[in-house]
Amino acid sequence: MPNSSIKNEKMYEELRDEGNSKEKAARIANASAAEGKKTVGARGGRAGSYDDMTKDELYERAQRVGIDGRSDMSKDELIEALRDH
Repeated sequence: MPNSSIKNEKMYEELRDEGNSKEKAARIANASAAEGKKTVGARGGRAGSYDDMTKDELYERAQRVGIDGRSDMSKDELIEALRDH
């Protein structure tokens, strides 16, 4: 069933099949439709490794992206939540 808020349905479905969350798949699919796959792909991979960040840095990042329950999470749980977001 088509979703009017998703600009590239095919890419969205492929990303979901790979296990990405609905929100992440929608962000990537819509960015790629607006800017082109090459531009979006070139942006990827610039973030540092979550494993190298402190718990406070991970918490701040989780806060920015709106992960619920972050205040009760351990460093490993924050990493997992950020990777799954």
